[in-house]
Amino acid sequence: MNDTIQARLEALADEKDSAVLQSFFKTGPGQYGEGDRFRGIRVPVLRKLCREFPQAAIAEALTLLQSPWHEDRLLALLLLVDRYNSSDDAGREEIYETYCSRTDRINNWDLVDLSAPNIVGRHLATRDRSPLDRFAVSSNLWERRIAIVSTFHFIRQGQFDDTLAISELLLGDRHDLMHKATGWMLREVGKRDQPILEAFLARHYPRIPRTTLRYAIERSPKSAARPG
Repeated sequence: MNDTIQARLEALADEKDSAVLQSFFKTGPGQYGEGDRFRGIRVPVLRKLCREFPQAAIAEALTLLQSPWHEDRLLALLLLVDRYNSSDDAGREEIYETYCSRTDRINNWDLVDLSAPNIVGRHLATRDRSPLDRFAVSSNLWERRIAIVSTFHFIRQGQFDDTLAISELLLGDRHDLMHKATGWMLREVGKRDQPILEAFLARHYPRIPRTTLRYAIERSPKSAARPG
């Protein structure tokens, strides 16, 4: 099946979109996506392609995850999310463990954002959530992003404590991508419970990076713009 998937990916490649995506995802020297390669396939097309292979095995997804092509890795993660949704407990445990052991291949923000809540967050919803704390203090940027974005699953369930705790751990992070991710998750908390967001912002206001604050209050009343 892998040969068939590869053939479909090659057929869907678009040179013009490739150039756009190379720039958008900061693949130049010294940038966060340095060296990443793009075929030029948009996410909706990859989602549709994912549905063409409902029987793809975990092993086939892992082969794709080793690809130097960004879209191949994203397709691998979309396949793993689908497999997670349709698996029994043993299968879900295998996918979760595999995901956490291959974070070196989950190496851009879209790869994290489209997979972490649906695998890591969902898996830890009824389990010990301490792995998120370990990811939050990792030297790996993408593991830190997995830590905070995974909590989106909890937020959707009306559970905010993990998001707030990990956000606090990440307030000193120096990377702009983490400032954005943290602010995004805080905004999602605020959309569901504005007083909880305002209390967090008031408590930590002197330490909150500007980007995090801007993202967090993007849809908040003006009174939340400067807590306290």
